[in-house]
Amino acid sequence: MIREIILDEDIRASVHVIRESFATVAAEFGLTFENCPSNAAFVTEDDLRKMREKGSVLFGLFDAVGQTGFVALRKASDVLFYLEKLAVLPLAGHSGHGKRLVDFSAEYVRKAGGQTISIGIIDENTRLKSWYIDCGFHETEIKRFPHLPFTVCILEKSIKSIS
Repeated sequence: MIREIILDEDIRASVHVIRESFATVAAEFGLTFENCPSNAAFVTEDDLRKMREKGSVLFGLFDAVGQTGFVALRKASDVLFYLEKLAVLPLAGHSGHGKRLVDFSAEYVRKAGGQTISIGIIDENTRLKSWYIDCGFHETEIKRFPHLPFTVCILEKSIKSIS
């Protein structure tokens, strides 16, 4: 089941899911709070509350055990939405949960009248980039930000409108 994250207890659980999910990537790419404090591996409850205050809608994926996934969507324009902090607990990985969250996000964007979902990832994370491409995204831009210790790959997925 995927549902909106509203309650404080759900925010706490979401922080756990996000941090656990991104910890492996942070370790793989040498990311620390000191060199990349904005990385999702270091997200806090306040960060998620601020995201929500700024217009992001937060969703959790739940199974019989509890929350195993997370995704946030933020409307950037009438046609563009940002997909943020897509996360699945490592123990629940390779089970289709990530794809379910992407498909759910695409349907949410479609119903909201959006035409495109965009996400930024670590460009050097070729495994993740391939996964997003398999989910229907395509690479649109490579960017370098002076405050980040990696290159960012922007990927987009076109959403078919409701007929």
